[in-house]
Amino acid sequence: MTTESRTIDQPTTPAGAPTLQARNSAAFWTATGDSRGHEVIRRGGFLAVDGDNRAGLRILVQEPDLDPGELAELSYLTRRAAGPALVEDPFSSTDLSHLGMRTWQMPIMLRPPGPVHAPALDVTRVRRPEELQAAERIVIEGFELTGFEPHQAGELFPTALIEQPGVEVFIASVEGVPAGAGVSVVADGLASHYWIATSSAFRSRGVGRAVMLGALAHVADLPATLTASKLGRPLYESLGYTVASPSTWWASA
Repeated sequence: MTTESRTIDQPTTPAGAPTLQARNSAAFWTATGDSRGHEVIRRGGFLAVDGDNRAGLRILVQEPDLDPGELAELSYLTRRAAGPALVEDPFSSTDLSHLGMRTWQMPIMLRPPGPVHAPALDVTRVRRPEELQAAERIVIEGFELTGFEPHQAGELFPTALIEQPGVEVFIASVEGVPAGAGVSVVADGLASHYWIATSSAFRSRGVGRAVMLGALAHVADLPATLTASKLGRPLYESLGYTVASPSTWWASA
């Protein structure tokens, strides 16, 4: 990890959390799009990763106010997406109701730098293709990503993903069996976490906590953000995260 990649240039406060999350999400999805060979579209107000009929379109709003041209382009991209479209707006300021999409909110959570406990389970950083495929299967199952079924190895997590700067994938194992997985991304001095999932066969056994602790151990000196589901929020609060602001998500029907 270079010194530059661990230098933050945004305030690590609740007010600054939407921008922090927006920038880190953009870094993660740029890495994802590049590793998949999908088109990455960069605009001042948003970033889009335009995938195929299975991966779909992912749009990340980067500023609280899109200009009319950007909003029109975002709408166009959404309407003509080859697969499902998902728009993440950490500022909760862009109205996409004209697109007939379903919408919901999840909290952006912020954790200051600080020590973390050792995980109770074995947590390893993914290095080999077979480990990445195991993580991929866990995430597809845990998040019910039916668009990626039947499973095609490397479609969600291409091998090139773990070669992208700042991106790390972790697996938690129970008695040698992969049970949970997640992705950690460091960009501009901020850490964030994505795709934290547990295999259904290992639910309620502390697997998600182990994944988070294993990932946080590598970035304990950095502020960290994430966007939490309703079920995940109690876990993250127990790890020192606090709610900063709501993030609004829009998805094609």
